[in-house]
Amino acid sequence: MQLNGAVNADSFENELIDFGVYETLIDLFDDSCDRYADQPAFSNLGKTLTYRNLRQSVNDFTAFLQHQTNLVPGDRIAIQLPNLLQYPIVLFSALRAGLVVVNTNPLYTAEEMEFQFKDSGAKALVVLANMAHLVEKVVDKTDINTVIVTEVGDALGPMRRLLVNGVIKHIKRMIPDYHLPQAISFTNAMKAGAKLNVNAVSVSRNDTALLQYTGGTTGIAKGAMLSHANILANVLQVKDLLSKVTSVGQETTIAPLPLYHIYSFTLNCVLMMEMGNHVVLITNPRDISAFIKELKKWKFTVFSGLNTLFVALCKNPGFSELDFSHLKLTLSGGMALTQAAADRWKAMTGCEVIEGYGLTETSPIVSVNPPDGVQLGTIGPPIPGTEVQLLDEDGSVVPKDGIGELCVRGPQVMKGYWQKPEETDLVLSVDGWLKTGDIAQIQDDGYIRIVDRKKDMINVSGFNVYPNELEEIISGHPDIDECVAIGLPCDSSGELIKLFVVSRNLQLSVNQVRDYARERLTAYKVPSQVEFRTVLPKSNIGKVLRRALRDEELNKLATNGKTNGRKP
Repeated sequence: MQLNGAVNADSFENELIDFGVYETLIDLFDDSCDRYADQPAFSNLGKTLTYRNLRQSVNDFTAFLQHQTNLVPGDRIAIQLPNLLQYPIVLFSALRAGLVVVNTNPLYTAEEMEFQFKDSGAKALVVLANMAHLVEKVVDKTDINTVIVTEVGDALGPMRRLLVNGVIKHIKRMIPDYHLPQAISFTNAMKAGAKLNVNAVSVSRNDTALLQYTGGTTGIAKGAMLSHANILANVLQVKDLLSKVTSVGQETTIAPLPLYHIYSFTLNCVLMMEMGNHVVLITNPRDISAFIKELKKWKFTVFSGLNTLFVALCKNPGFSELDFSHLKLTLSGGMALTQAAADRWKAMTGCEVIEGYGLTETSPIVSVNPPDGVQLGTIGPPIPGTEVQLLDEDGSVVPKDGIGELCVRGPQVMKGYWQKPEETDLVLSVDGWLKTGDIAQIQDDGYIRIVDRKKDMINVSGFNVYPNELEEIISGHPDIDECVAIGLPCDSSGELIKLFVVSRNLQLSVNQVRDYARERLTAYKVPSQVEFRTVLPKSNIGKVLRRALRDEELNKLATNGKTNGRKP
C-alpha cells in the first residue's frame, strides 16, 4: 500500500509550505534573531539569553573559530555537551563558520568517542570538562587538533559562574583530573572572539549541516548526512502542524531531552527558534526532584519528552503539585508511548500526549498524531510533504490493509551515510525512498501503526542500542566464547537488555560480565540481565538465531503474565 502525505513534496513546496523560505539554518537563525531580538530564546541554570544575546555570543564564538583555529568550511567539529546554554552557542557558531557538526553523546566511553571522532574525521571538539579525562586518552589517535573545554557554569554571569563551577569541581568533585595542554577554555575563546570580526562564509542549502550518528537498521554505527535543506524542511513540516495549537513568540517549552539527540535538536533547538519561542534547557532530567523544582519556576506551555520520562515524573509526588493550567501541548518521541503512561500523564496534567515517529535518517520526523485527532497506539499520518509506502520482502508494494516494511520519501530524508556508499545503497533508492526497517500497517484513514520493531535494535529509554556492538565488545572477555543480546519489554525504560553467554569458565559470574561491559560501554548499554548457556540456537549456516531467543523470553513473560501490555 502506498500513501502520499496529502500531496507530494514538490506540490507542497508550491502550495502550502515554502521549503525555500530559508537557504540555510543560519538564515533561519538570523531571521529569528531579527524578529524576536528582545524575547527570551534559551534559559538554563538561572540564566536567560534573549535572541539578541544569543546572536552576540554566536558571533563571538564564530570569530574565534575563524581566526584562532585552523578550521575551514567543511571541516567537522564534534560537540559533546549536555543541555547547557553553550550548546546552541557552539552549534550556530559552527554552522555560521561553515563547519559540519558531529553531535556526540557526553555519556560515551573513551572507546566510543575514539570511534566516532575517527570515523567523522573531526578536526575540533567542544567538550564538557567532566569528560575531558576521556578525551585525553583518545585525542592523539584522532585528527582533532582543536579542543575547547567548557565547565557547566561558563555561560552564566561572572559570580554565578564561579559558584557553580566551584561547587562542581571542588565540592562535588565531578571533574576528574586531566592533562590537555593544547586545550582552550570556552570562556577564553569567547573573550578572544569578542575582539574579532566574523567573516562571511558561502554555505548552500544542500551542504551537510550535521553528521548524526546512528546504527540505522544494520547496527553498524555511521553518520547520517543531514543537509541544511533536510532539517529546514522538517522544521517547516512540523511547524505547519503545531501552529494549530501554538502561537509564534508566545510559548515556553521545557526541553529535558538532550539537544544532541536528533528529536530534541530539530524540535527544541531549531523549530522553537524559528517560531520565536522560549526553550528551558534541563541539564540533568534524571534528577527528578531537581527537575520538578525547576518546573515550578515556569508557566510552561509545551513539554517534549518520552515514555520513560513521563512515567518517572508521574511517579514523583511533587509533580502532581505543579501548575499545569498553561500546558497546551505534550510531544512524545524517541520510543514507543504506552497507553498507561499516556493515560496517567493526561489525568495528572490535563494535556493529551501527541506521539510521533521518526528516524535519524529523516531529520527526524516522518509522522505525528495531529493535535486535533490523536489516536493512541498509532504514530499518526505522514507529515505534509512526506510520502510513505509499505513493501513486502520481495520489494513489491503491499495491498491495502497489508503489512510491510515502512518506506519514506520526502525533503527531510538524508543525503546518505558519511563515507559509506554501500550502506547508503542498502536503505536509500535512487528515486529517494528510504527503507526504515520497521514493519507497519496503514489504516484506511491514513494513520500508521507500527506492527514490529526493527529486527534487532534495542531501545533503552529512547537510546538506540545495537546488539552487534555489544556482542563484539563483550565477546572480547577472555572467558566468553559466544554471546548474543536481545531486548525485552520493560515498564520503566521501554526495553531492557538481556545477554546470553556461552563461557569456557564455569566460575564466571553475572557481575563479572556486567562489570566488564560497564568498563567499555555507556551505562544504558550495559545488560540488565545475563544468562549463561551451554549452546546458542543457530541456523544451518551457523548464524545465531537472536529472534528465537527473544520469542522464547517473550513467551515466558506472557506465561507469567508479565508482558506489561505489550504485544510480542
